Amino acid sequence: MRVLVLNGGSSSFKCWYGDLADPVPVQAQKPSWERKLEWAGAAERPCAEQLDLLLKSAPTPIDVIGHRIVHGGRVYRESTVITPEVRDAIAQQSELAPEHNRLELEAIDAAARAYGSGMPQVAVFDTAFHATLPPESYVYPGPYEWFEKGIRRFGFHGISHHYASSRAAELLGRKVNRMITCHLGNGCSLAAIRDGCSIETTMGFTPLEGIMMGARSGSIDPGIIIYLIRHRGYSADQLDRLLNQQSGLLGVSGISSDMRAILKAAGEGQERARLAFDVYAHRLCLGIGSMLGALGGLDALVFTAGIGENCPPLRERVARQFAFLGLKLDAAKNAAPVLDQDIAASDSEVRIIVLHAEEDWEIARECSRVMKARVHAL
Repeated sequence: MRVLVLNGGSSSFKCWYGDLADPVPVQAQKPSWERKLEWAGAAERPCAEQLDLLLKSAPTPIDVIGHRIVHGGRVYRESTVITPEVRDAIAQQSELAPEHNRLELEAIDAAARAYGSGMPQVAVFDTAFHATLPPESYVYPGPYEWFEKGIRRFGFHGISHHYASSRAAELLGRKVNRMITCHLGNGCSLAAIRDGCSIETTMGFTPLEGIMMGARSGSIDPGIIIYLIRHRGYSADQLDRLLNQQSGLLGVSGISSDMRAILKAAGEGQERARLAFDVYAHRLCLGIGSMLGALGGLDALVFTAGIGENCPPLRERVARQFAFLGLKLDAAKNAAPVLDQDIAASDSEVRIIVLHAEEDWEIARECSRVMKARVHAL
């Protein structure tokens, strides 16, 4: 099946094209074509004309187009063919994932312009993998009326967490009962996975909750928001920009949202860069601890996405903090890991896996599954 994947994130837009075998393996296959646009801020995001030009360069023929959709809300908890009704539902969730859903809608429209309304498009929701969260995880401790009106925890990065957990189990050659997957990129989240199902995660109602990120704050005291509104006159739009675009590594360091720049500046003696790394590592360890509490133990710890794959000092800090679990790194493997590798020491009681993030492949796999189910239903 020939699949074109359009993956719009908070700082990049990726196109991926490949012809999938049947049956589709878990391990990612290299695409026959791919392109990527990157930008530093919301003002630099690609416009409709840029998306149109990008799609004109994509190979053909195409059987189906798959989209990463960050927020599916309460209604869409699994991948689905995009209809006008589905598109409207995605649009209604844009306020809850402002860095993502609007760009993803533009990609849906650009694909329709490029390939016509008859081309099947599939929405693969980042929230879907977390549909298995139990009520004690997804209900907020506010008035129950919140939950009745749809204010609940959804979880995000589900496409990445799903692939990471499946691939890690394949690498280890066995079923893994208790696993924590760490998706650490520009956006960051953790998931506690028991027997292949998500039972807890760090992101919630929006992708803003959870651990510290590149330019997003992660969880903070809600009283700070009340204070800024009452005493500093902040508007909702100002708070949105502050928490989603001016916080995290960027906000603390004053330098960059990119961990590579943070480590370089810290190595040169810049104290705020060192502080940004220390706060990030501390918050990550706190998040892992909360996932550990949900699981009641740990068999495998998985690092994936840009920071997770490429930051040995961070993995070393985490391993040191959780040494009481019997978790031990192989120092040489950690310093220069081969991706999709167990970097734990031979006598470690917890396996430590570094995986290349493969959201595009997982989206393509979902497209294949949905289209096969569609054919069987006819």
